[in-house]
Amino acid sequence: MKEIAECPVRDVLHQIMDAWSVAVLLLLNNGKYRFSEIYRNLPGNISKRMLSKTLRSLEENGLLNRTVFPTKPPSVEYELTDLGQSFMPIVLELANWAEVNQIQVHEARLKFNRDIDYYVQK
Repeated sequence: MKEIAECPVRDVLHQIMDAWSVAVLLLLNNGKYRFSEIYRNLPGNISKRMLSKTLRSLEENGLLNRTVFPTKPPSVEYELTDLGQSFMPIVLELANWAEVNQIQVHEARLKFNRDIDYYVQK
């Protein structure tokens, strides 16, 4: 039996399912974007360094293509690959689930934190 650390599902999901990767995939589902467009259109406060790392990881894992145009300075455009497009129904379903259940998740967190505070104070 394989160790959990060697599990291919864990390995793949670890690489492609962090919060920034999901946000980038959701954005690129709308079409091609340049780096600066992705940076401006992502919700939250991502650094340019983290965005570069996220894009590199998604490219490395075959979910997006990076096209460099020979301009000065070079222009770079990102788009989903066929593999990335095949993953989008899952990402969209996950995003839909999160939207539908966000209140319940938030309430569960509040309850959990209240319970922890109660036991810590005892």
